[in-house]
Amino acid sequence: MPQNRVVSREEWLVARRALVEKEKAETRLRDEIAASRAALPWVKVEKDYVFETPDGPKSLAGLFAGRSQLIVYHFMLGPGWEAGCLGCSFIADHLDGTLPHLNNHDVTLFAVSRAPLAEIERYKTRMGWKFPWVSSGGSDFNFDYHVSFTSEELAGEDVFYNFEKLPSSKAMDELPGLSAFYRNEKGEVFHTYSTYARGPETLLGTYMILDLAPLGRNEDGPMGWMRRHDEYEAKPSAGCCGSVA
Repeated sequence: MPQNRVVSREEWLVARRALVEKEKAETRLRDEIAASRAALPWVKVEKDYVFETPDGPKSLAGLFAGRSQLIVYHFMLGPGWEAGCLGCSFIADHLDGTLPHLNNHDVTLFAVSRAPLAEIERYKTRMGWKFPWVSSGGSDFNFDYHVSFTSEELAGEDVFYNFEKLPSSKAMDELPGLSAFYRNEKGEVFHTYSTYARGPETLLGTYMILDLAPLGRNEDGPMGWMRRHDEYEAKPSAGCCGSVA
């Protein structure tokens, strides 16, 4: 049960005004971080990656669809998985409505997974999503951007994830992330940004709304309450990510 004090309107206003100052500071800090992110140096992508798409094989440059900016969501769906990661599926529920706005602001968004395209299409159809989603299964893309790990890496002491060493005991063959790229007029592609772990949480409009609700996120751990959107009336899933439906 909530333990919030019940006070007069006047006392509530005092507390609310104090919180406004913290919210303004948060907004200013967010703007400062966004400016620092935009000022990061870039890395030219030299490797030729090929992706399996509904329109045939495409290079990384081909995914831009004529725009100069590309956002890739690294969706946890490995080869042979019965369903996509719960957390990634939660994020994916927020993407379709953004597409017209992003596309008209010179940004293309794709989800990328190592699963074969047929498995991606099957799960995408089940969930009713429209956003572009392609397979990187025939390339090193996921491994190079540190969201997929070989059995040899997982058998070792640690893997490289979220810009640091992560104990292998806390890793799995697929982990979430988001990467951004820029394509210039010459067709050269540059890696500009990546974020991992809870970094892509900024895509979650549902969480932003819950943060405004009286009980907040009301969870024991990140996404612990959440299910795929077609499973809320069914028996809860047996696991968080990957190989179980």
